[in-house]
Amino acid sequence: MTLIQGVVAFFCSLAGSWLAFPMTISTVVFTVVATWSVLDVWVTRQVWRQRNGVVSEPSSTARRPLRDKHGKSRPEATASLSEAA
Repeated sequence: MTLIQGVVAFFCSLAGSWLAFPMTISTVVFTVVATWSVLDVWVTRQVWRQRNGVVSEPSSTARRPLRDKHGKSRPEATASLSEAA
């Protein structure tokens, strides 16, 4: 919409029409409003994503935790450390 208004304002100014100034002002105003609207939606979506996060489950190819890799679970490892002391 604002592109069409810009072209009309340009041709009105070339023709010397009185409509050139109001069209130019309205084009600038509509461009600011459209940009503000797009940025508002984008920022709102980013804030929503940051606050709510993405709930995800680890995939079947996810690495196992390091303690599972070594074969000892957490309580067993803690018990063996307390016995050694």
